Amino acid sequence: MDSLLESMKTRPYFFDEGIRFECRRCGACCTGEPGVVYVNDREITEISDFMEIPRQVFMERCLYRLKTSYAIREADDGRCIFFENGCAVYPVRPLQCRTFPFWFQNMRSLYAWKGVAVVCPGIGKGHLYSKEAILECIGASYPIYEILVKEVLG
Repeated sequence: MDSLLESMKTRPYFFDEGIRFECRRCGACCTGEPGVVYVNDREITEISDFMEIPRQVFMERCLYRLKTSYAIREADDGRCIFFENGCAVYPVRPLQCRTFPFWFQNMRSLYAWKGVAVVCPGIGKGHLYSKEAILECIGASYPIYEILVKEVLG
């Protein structure tokens, strides 16, 4: 992965001049169309501690099993169970949530990015993320993308 990231740093992208983004905590990415929010072992512990729920109870009530890992449950309407007038676990939200919208699949092309920008009101606002910072988010979240491809599609 490091060599992939290094090679990505030298290529031109539509985000070479950076992109403004500020999470509005609106829930556009947490509601609507169903999705899979992967959580690793450390995140499970952090969220259960934050919520002051025993880890095993948290896992039984708030997560579901993928093939070899876990994801956060969704309500019947497709929203994350932690989203109700804002994210209840925002300070300890999973890496997948923290790196949104700068995911590999969103940054692959300007076309993909424009699709995300239509639904996310924080895009184009706030902090200017440099190309380097965006590539760091892609690099941090790419292993989750690979896991989900294997766990959900594989």
